[in-house]
Amino acid sequence: MIILLPPSETKREGGDATKLDMTRLRFSSLTATRRRVIRELRALSQDEEASLKALKISARLRSEVVRNRSVTTSPTMPALDRYTGVIFDALDSRSLPVEARSFAATHVVIQSALLGPIGGMDPIPAYRLSHDSKLPGIHLAKTWAPVVPTEIGADGELVLDFRSEGYVALSPLAPGVNSWFLRVVTESDDGTVRALNHFNKKAKGLLTRALLLNARDLESIEEVIAVADEAGYRMELGDQKEVRLYAPKG
Repeated sequence: MIILLPPSETKREGGDATKLDMTRLRFSSLTATRRRVIRELRALSQDEEASLKALKISARLRSEVVRNRSVTTSPTMPALDRYTGVIFDALDSRSLPVEARSFAATHVVIQSALLGPIGGMDPIPAYRLSHDSKLPGIHLAKTWAPVVPTEIGADGELVLDFRSEGYVALSPLAPGVNSWFLRVVTESDDGTVRALNHFNKKAKGLLTRALLLNARDLESIEEVIAVADEAGYRMELGDQKEVRLYAPKG
């Protein structure tokens, strides 16, 4: 089983003294592409105003440009601990027991715009780059889409795709992969079901945490639904390889 997560715009500061080491990242087939995207980002970071425009951030976030300038030499920490924001705050990786963190190391993949798919515990620096950022001389979707790792779902393993649609488009999974796209929905008092946008992130983080605490390599979407039910979350099959998660009320 693979839990495929989107990244977060925001990152936690700090880390240990170890700088970015490509050999410690999952999916070694992506090394050349990773180096290319990093080169383009660092080149862009030399021009502060161009960086703000390309990254679609305001002048008050100039510190993000500095982060990008030093991305190859700054401290690293496990990816699940590095990302902050709604999904990762709900997941709260740093409070997970050792067994759950060990399970995350082999069963969580995060779709980074800078590094492509990475392992949940891969050591990464802080950076700023989104799926819709504009790097001069490189188109992120056209760069990442052709090199999606064939290891993801290659043996028929279950892939739970919790990414946003923007990150799905950045690196679509290969045809035939046993993947299920998670759609977070809410149900009104009259029974009407509608998809959620921003508030779906917390539900994804809570479900990911429940699956990591369960720490079992599930083989079917029905098993996932059963684990979610045990944790108090309502899930059901949707259409066309989608599964619905009902956001907790309150």
